[in-house]
Amino acid sequence: MSASSASPVIEHVDAVVFRLPMHGALQWGKNSRIAEIRHVLVRVTLSSGAQGMAEAPPRPTIYGETTASICAVVRDELAPRIMGLPVIDDATEEHVRAGADPASPVMRRILDRLHEVKNNHAAKGGLDMAIHAAIAQHRGVSLAEHLGAAQERLKVSYILGIGDRATVLEEAQRVVAQGVRVLKVKVGRAWADDLARIRELQAALGPDVALYADANECMHAETAPVRLAALAEMGLLYCEEPLPVEQIRARARLRSGEHMPLIADDSAFSLRDLRRELDFDTFDILNIKTARTGYTESWQMMALARPAGKGVMVGSQASAGLGTARAAVFAALPGIEHPSELSFQLKLKEDILDRPLPITDGYLRLADADAAQVDADLLRSAAVD
Repeated sequence: MSASSASPVIEHVDAVVFRLPMHGALQWGKNSRIAEIRHVLVRVTLSSGAQGMAEAPPRPTIYGETTASICAVVRDELAPRIMGLPVIDDATEEHVRAGADPASPVMRRILDRLHEVKNNHAAKGGLDMAIHAAIAQHRGVSLAEHLGAAQERLKVSYILGIGDRATVLEEAQRVVAQGVRVLKVKVGRAWADDLARIRELQAALGPDVALYADANECMHAETAPVRLAALAEMGLLYCEEPLPVEQIRARARLRSGEHMPLIADDSAFSLRDLRRELDFDTFDILNIKTARTGYTESWQMMALARPAGKGVMVGSQASAGLGTARAAVFAALPGIEHPSELSFQLKLKEDILDRPLPITDGYLRLADADAAQVDADLLRSAAVD
């Protein structure tokens, strides 16, 4: 392959804010609530004309990012660092053809440039995924083929937010009717109410719908063992982030008690965080969110976690259809076996994709996610000045 055809460079980067209405609000943790989608579409164009898009969801109460900060840091800091850089070369092409990981030497160098700017997780994650999508288009292959995705069906979970029991039950019944078979339930604020809500969900939905818990760091070290044991006794699959992230030793002790499998999310924002968590052995399953670590770093995290005996799932940062489709392609990589959060689009009244992402009997098809594209007219209608 000639250098001219094998080595396109990043020629243009832009960001568009878009807004989508939701069916009700989503509330989680201590201070987090969204009543509409207001995210950023990141677009990368290569010198070959190939283009890739991804979704960057701002979460000010988690990452400190807003739509304004994402657009500004992409324009003023991140894009200038990667403009003109090659995204593929002969060595990388051989690397990809051999079925190796998407964290190619070229993409690792681009990621190093992005990490010169600290934090700004969603901005960098969106850029990384958009670059990979552009590379796939340049190579004339699907994104799934570019990444090495192999699982034809992906087991899906749905995030139930905090709310009164009647509202939560109604939402659960609606999404189960739409094909979901695994629900993530928020716990940790009001324990008696948590247990009552779980019992109601189990009674109404029956044994074919599995539940697991997300405490969003709201439990206390003294009572967490008993509460986790109670959740396990009720048949819940696992619990995500029961204790505050800074309580590392307490989280390690809790994990060693083996009350139920624990999921790492807020404690493992990055590859650097993951190394610390593995050193202390604080979790059983890693929740990788491509919205905050893109594809390149997400692959590096998976490659570190799985040899350590940890399971992997792919999470959602309340992504719309584009973010869900991008996450689903990654979730189809070999070795990701736990249910992934690929259903937030069910909470949207509108979307910017050219097709729905249907869920059938608990599964989303890789082919549907891989084929989904942004509809230019829908994007224009949803764009925010």
